[in-house]
Amino acid sequence: MIKMVKEHILNQLMNRINKVFKDKKEILSIYFTAGFPELNDTVNVIESLEKSGVDIVEIGLPYSDPLADGPTIQESSTVALRNGMTTKNLFKQLKNIRRKTNIPLVIMGYLNPIIQYGIESFCKDCQSVGIDGLIIPDLPADIYHAKYKEVFYKYRLLNMFLITPQTSDKRIRFIDKISSGFIYMVSSFSITGAVKSFESEQKKYFRRINNMNLKSPLLIGFGISNKKTYEDAINFSNGAIIGSAFINFIDKEGIGKIDRFIKKIRA
Repeated sequence: MIKMVKEHILNQLMNRINKVFKDKKEILSIYFTAGFPELNDTVNVIESLEKSGVDIVEIGLPYSDPLADGPTIQESSTVALRNGMTTKNLFKQLKNIRRKTNIPLVIMGYLNPIIQYGIESFCKDCQSVGIDGLIIPDLPADIYHAKYKEVFYKYRLLNMFLITPQTSDKRIRFIDKISSGFIYMVSSFSITGAVKSFESEQKKYFRRINNMNLKSPLLIGFGISNKKTYEDAINFSNGAIIGSAFINFIDKEGIGKIDRFIKKIRA
């Protein structure tokens, strides 16, 4: 009985991201840009993704100068900004999201607009609407550890770091040491975008990371676009992140057929 009570308390305290990795295998995380295709589609997309069986949702905060994004995500950011999406608008849209969904939610955004909003204000507002973690591609791990870690902890936000084939083993070990969520394993040192299959060099990199026996779970992103690349990714990691292919789909098909996209990936 005492053990059951302790487990219940632990689950209550556990971040939703940690819990999904504890409870599930072959994780599917979907990225989309907030305010795309239409300004007020954000909540509907999140709800549809949860109903379709997705495990984690990454909400892209649109930015005018995205360093790591390919043409598809860049264009979706341009459209979202033109639609009127801002950081304040995103938090307004997400105000009641936890009344409707319990899926782990991550905001992916660049450092500059977050600093402009105010790091502490941003983290506080993330906590207030129920965001579980952040991915900030241009925030170096050592800067996070030295300057921002305490603020993230204060608001119970996990920060996910990216690694690439060019990331040294020493840096990967450091990232693994300070990580409390998953590590975003970038499949290639390039911008985002869909590919049909992984090359042998990419698989060699996946094996290298696997052989390091890191404590943090791994999600592979950049280039996951179909059932084959998803299955390849889960052979080398805890799951995969799909972004550009999903954005292309909702751009062409709208947000009413999201379950079809997910079924094709997990069929």
